[in-house]
Parts: sequence; structure tokens; C-alpha cells
Amino acid sequence: MRILLFTGKGGVGKSTVSAGTAAMAAARGMRTLVLSTDAAHSLGDAFGIVDGQGSGGHNERMLGPEPEKVAENLYIQHVDAQRRFEQSWAEVQGYLLTVLDTIGVDRIAAEELTIIPGAEEVFALLELRRMASSGEWDMIVVDCAPTAETLRLLALPEALGWYLERILPVQRKMVKALKPVLTKAAGVPMPGDSVFDAMVRLHDELADVRALLSGPEASVRIVLTPERVVLAEARRSWTTLSLYGYRVDGVVANRIFPAGGSDDWRAGWVKAQDDVLADVGASFEGLPVWRSFYRPTEPVGVPDLREVAEAAYAWSGSIDALAVPDAVAPFRVDKDGDDGTAVVHLALPGVARWVGREQVQLGRNGDELAITVGAYRRLLTLPAALARLNVSGARVEGGELRVRFTRQETRPETETSESEMP
Repeated sequence: MRILLFTGKGGVGKSTVSAGTAAMAAARGMRTLVLSTDAAHSLGDAFGIVDGQGSGGHNERMLGPEPEKVAENLYIQHVDAQRRFEQSWAEVQGYLLTVLDTIGVDRIAAEELTIIPGAEEVFALLELRRMASSGEWDMIVVDCAPTAETLRLLALPEALGWYLERILPVQRKMVKALKPVLTKAAGVPMPGDSVFDAMVRLHDELADVRALLSGPEASVRIVLTPERVVLAEARRSWTTLSLYGYRVDGVVANRIFPAGGSDDWRAGWVKAQDDVLADVGASFEGLPVWRSFYRPTEPVGVPDLREVAEAAYAWSGSIDALAVPDAVAPFRVDKDGDDGTAVVHLALPGVARWVGREQVQLGRNGDELAITVGAYRRLLTLPAALARLNVSGARVEGGELRVRFTRQETRPETETSESEMP
């Protein structure tokens, strides 16, 4: 099963490109689902479906929480965050409501306080997992939220997993052993096993999501318009997505003015876009860059969307835009000699040019590497074979972070350091 996620700066036409890609896949006979994780859901609009109570037009209907068929082999779904919240968070919310009720918080206010920040992103991931594990689909296309939200979304499984693996077991044992004393001392009920079990289930589900989206059949595709500000964000997105271990398999340059015409205004835009497009090719060296041109009318509906995608992907020549990408995993470990020395490679494309080497920092704490790139940090749990070794050097070279591990006589049980990369 192929999973393809589309992201990009808000307003670049991401929903149109993702919908068109899905329509193209369905036309090839692939049973395809388009799933929106964007709170501003616009997939229904792209397909000519009004997601809500319309004025009674024949093509207006409410999109439900389950996949809705829009064409042969093509289905669309908007994630119902409230529904998934009730399914996945009910035990934890019930406990939190009891605590807030005990200390006198108004019931309505308490319900608002027990909705975790970023809940929609969490439950969008869980819905993606449910659809992927159903076995019903050959292709799942995900119309993600704008770039910043997408990066937070994709970083979530690993970040929450770190907390649940390290902190939750300690809390669970402490509460179980000292529950009567803690309840009396705090004046509020302590959580029971069902609450902890719900957290563990959430951890396991998000771990599945992480494995699914970082697997070889999943990739991210960046949509941009040929503008300097948009290109700058797209470059940083490629670096950050690679930091979190996700494959980027290509770039779609959208809303390009076609050449021709005699008016100076349009000629100026064509020239400006041509200049940026040249930089796009240089910025994403090694990735296919597809081009999608402005059409005389707005593409709405399955036939129009499919035509947009087919015309754009024709720019790739022999590259199949729907195939599993033949790309090296962003994270790998190479053995270096017979003495146990190893080198960890983490792809950070363009980091030296667009972020700056001084913005890359590395920290070590036990079996974890803390890798910081600008405003983003990843806590990377080392394989057991590496956790027993020492970091002997690190550098940014060739578009990747290379960390060398060597065997030494002794190493402190916990070692913390942080330094900029040379």
C-alpha cells in the first residue's frame, strides 16, 4: 500500500494537487482514499462537494466521518476529531473531569480543559492508522495542514512515545504503590489502571503511525508556488522532515504562469517565476520537480483535477509519480572497520545553506541523541549496539549529519553534552 502526504505553505494549492494525484491514481485502477488532516478542510470544495448544509443544490451533501465515494475507486474522508476523541481519550478525560469536579471547576469549563492541545492532529494520525490497517486501499493520499502544523503532526508520535516509554511507567508504579497516601495528601482521586492503560494504548497506536509513515512505502511531497518566500519555507521543510526521518520524494511547483501573451504585467510575472523555478531545481537537487500551470478556469471536480495532475507529472519524463520512491532512508548506520566503530548518518539536506551549521547542535544523554536544527529538536533513541559506544566526533557534511561512535574502555552511565557542529 502506498501512502503519500502533501504539505506546503498555506495557499499554494496543496489540496488541489493532492486531490488531483488521488484522482489520477483512481483512474489507474488503484482503490484510493484522500484523507484530510487540515482543520480548514477544503477537499470537498475541490471535488465539488459542499461539506455542510447547503442551499439544496443537487450536488450538495454532508461529508461524513467515514470514506465517501466520489468516483470509481476514489473516496474522500474528513477526520471527525470529536468522534475519534471520544473513542481514544474517554478514559483519560473521565478521570480528569473527576479531578476538576473535586476541586470545584465548572463542568463546561472542565470539559474544555480536558481536551489536549493539538487533539485534532493526534486523532488525524489515529484515523490514518485505522484506514491503513483496514487493508481496503491501494493508495492513501493525505492532504496535510500547512507546513508548520504538518511538522508538529509528524514529530508527535516519537515525542509522545518518549514520554510514555520513560515517564509513564514510573508514574504508574508510584501511584499504584502509594495511591491511598497520595489521594489523601492531594485531596483528589489518583488515576486507576484504566487511565494508564488508555495512555499505553495511545502510545502503541502512535508507534504504529510512526513506523507506517517512516516506512519505505510512505513519502512526503512538498507543494510550492514559484515565490521567494514560499521557496525558503519549502527548503527548510525538506531539512526538517528529514530530521524526523521522513522521506521527501519530490516537489510540485504549482500555479505557474504559462509563457505567451503580450502584456507587460504577465510577462513580468513569467520572468520572475522563471528565476525562482531555476532556484527550485538547484535547491532540491536529486528530487523530481513537477510543474503545474495556471489553467483558464479553476479546476473543480474529478475530471479537472485528474487533468491537472497528469499534466504536472508529465514533467517528470519516465518517473512514475505514484510508484514507491527509490530513496535512501534518512537515517542509517554504517559499520566503519572491525573495531566496532560505526557512523550514524542522518540526512539534513540543505542545512548548511539554508539553516546554517551553527544552528545544528548535538547532545548525548545515555542511549539518546538530542539533535537540534534551528527551532526543531529530535530525541533519537540509539540502537543497543550504539548505546554502548561513545560519540567520538560529529560533523555536517554532504547534506547529512554524521556522528561517529567508537568503543572505549569506560563510559559514564549518563553522559550529557551539547555542541555545535563544525
